[in-house]
Amino acid sequence: MTESKAETLVVIWSSADRDVARNMVFMYTLNSRLRGWWDEVRLVVWGPSSKLLTQDKELQEALAEMKEAGVRLLACKACADSYGVSEDLERLGLEVRYMGEPLTRYLKEERFKILTF
Repeated sequence: MTESKAETLVVIWSSADRDVARNMVFMYTLNSRLRGWWDEVRLVVWGPSSKLLTQDKELQEALAEMKEAGVRLLACKACADSYGVSEDLERLGLEVRYMGEPLTRYLKEERFKILTF
């Protein structure tokens, strides 16, 4: 499927609640990719979730599983910088970049479906 026609799920994870991460965000994101529910799956780590991720080994292992499955991993640079964790997130394999413009594009383009936690 071409890039312009691919349906892409963008999961925006901003919660610092570990249970939300384990039992909803990570579970649905991984299964969406493994089961082919969407052509492409992206996880955006935003806000307090960026700090939680750098402190929780179990979540880091789950994140590695998502990356191996083909989930594109992104993090908001402004948020990560504010928590002082940008380099830590990069070491975990996330693309750390400013996300304001990409999020605006996701919201405007029909092929993107946004899910927030």
